[in-house]
Amino acid sequence: MADRRRSWWGWGWEDEALSAEQVSALGAAVAARLGSSDVSAKPAPSLSSLDLPPSRLTPPPALAEICAVDVEARASHTYGKSYRDVARAFSGNVQHPPDVVARPRDEVDVIHLLDWCSDANAAAVPYGAGSSVVGGVECDVGSSFAGAVSIDLSGLDRVLEVDPVSRAARIQAGARGPVLEDQLRPHGYTLRHFPQSFEFSTLGGWIATRSGGHYASLYTHIDDFVESLRVVTPGGIVESRRLPGSGAGPSPDRMFIGSEGILGVITEAWMRVQDRVRFKSSAGVHFGSFLDGARAVRAVSQAGLFPTNCRLLDPGEAMLSAGVSDGSALLVLGFESADHPVDPWMARAVELCSDFGGTAPDGIRSSSSASNEGAVGAWKNAFVRAPYGRDALVSLGVIVDTFETAVTWDRFEDLHTGVTTAVEKALASVCGGGWLTCRFTHVYPDGPAPYFSFLAPGREGSQLSQWAELKEAAADALLAFGGTITHHHAVGRDHRPWYDRQRPEGFARALAAAKSALDPAGILNPGVLIDPRSAP
Repeated sequence: MADRRRSWWGWGWEDEALSAEQVSALGAAVAARLGSSDVSAKPAPSLSSLDLPPSRLTPPPALAEICAVDVEARASHTYGKSYRDVARAFSGNVQHPPDVVARPRDEVDVIHLLDWCSDANAAAVPYGAGSSVVGGVECDVGSSFAGAVSIDLSGLDRVLEVDPVSRAARIQAGARGPVLEDQLRPHGYTLRHFPQSFEFSTLGGWIATRSGGHYASLYTHIDDFVESLRVVTPGGIVESRRLPGSGAGPSPDRMFIGSEGILGVITEAWMRVQDRVRFKSSAGVHFGSFLDGARAVRAVSQAGLFPTNCRLLDPGEAMLSAGVSDGSALLVLGFESADHPVDPWMARAVELCSDFGGTAPDGIRSSSSASNEGAVGAWKNAFVRAPYGRDALVSLGVIVDTFETAVTWDRFEDLHTGVTTAVEKALASVCGGGWLTCRFTHVYPDGPAPYFSFLAPGREGSQLSQWAELKEAAADALLAFGGTITHHHAVGRDHRPWYDRQRPEGFARALAAAKSALDPAGILNPGVLIDPRSAP
């Protein structure tokens, strides 16, 4: 593992990227799909080709050992991993790199770093593993700061304590998904929070962005697992009490969950963990249409069955991700338990689906490998590998992105129709065509979380402006038809205009007041969630 290198400009490990042959084959497939005659790949950029501005900050001697100003450190911490981020980095357009990348070894280092940033008038941008897809870690902080410091928490990656009686664990915020799972496994526990970014995201990042994880129902967000938090702010340390629940006023944990680094740096958390799964059951249920599947999913979600997986793919998504070629929509359905067999729950869910024309041609699989075969297994493999394919598409000059939302069931069909119409119109106008698909990632008794993906031909040198027009059309439509601007991708910088329209004005003032109390100098992640301080 020590010999593997992360891609500085794209997703994941360099040695996991698509080969030249795979990229060529992907280009031919995309060209055929989009009706384009020229979809050819450009070479990836090299670090030596970058011309970064010199660092404007000099760390104090006491912090110099944990600070870096080399090109690789600064370039790799400039962007997250959205389409816009990857496209800019791939073209060598590395704007607003951090002046310093700091890697604290412990909480004391975090305290000293925030003290230095406050004294030096430097913006401080918390950084987990860099998988933000909304501009949440970008150091585009404006001209009122002397510089910007990216505070990389990856050195705080330990499970510090396990409470087997309460079934909880105290975990440092910089632990990536595989790292914390490896440490919980000997105790027989798991956090069971598996976002698509699992391998390259951290506990602190999950909490700060209200990450959505593996569970399609019931335990959908990281919120459900947080027992207490410890946060370093410029105004001091805030630590909440460990409790299973409390009615004592507004929750201090809830103030920091989803705060996206503007209030403090999360350094550790007590998390509710679970026994490791022993029983699994999965099925791929086919429907004649996406709306038939949606009605079945509503019945399942309102029946109190709480499936672990309940991802409905429209026919385009089912063909692309699961190899379903008969025009069916596909419901990837799964149940899991550490305590008991789940076959009765699965049987009832499939029975409910049959009321809406659903069939399970591959049957029900119940085993430890239940989700690794058939259309369900094909979908899972495609899901894990998707970000590497996205990077290859960027190299081919193709515009590819996702946007997600949540909406109540009574408004879903109108939203699906309205958003589809608006985005397909924008694809035709901006790109001359394209491909739009939809799936559900999470479902609730009162509504689903639809997740849209689009693919479109780009014009050389204009892909980012084209993307911006498509993004605006999609985001406007989400709000117009009653959805949220984001269900689990967070706000960052990319969603600010629509977040400002969605949130209540009184809440915006309260959030600004909280930031003023905890971060008087306004150094933490300026511009995210609320406006940065004004220039002096």
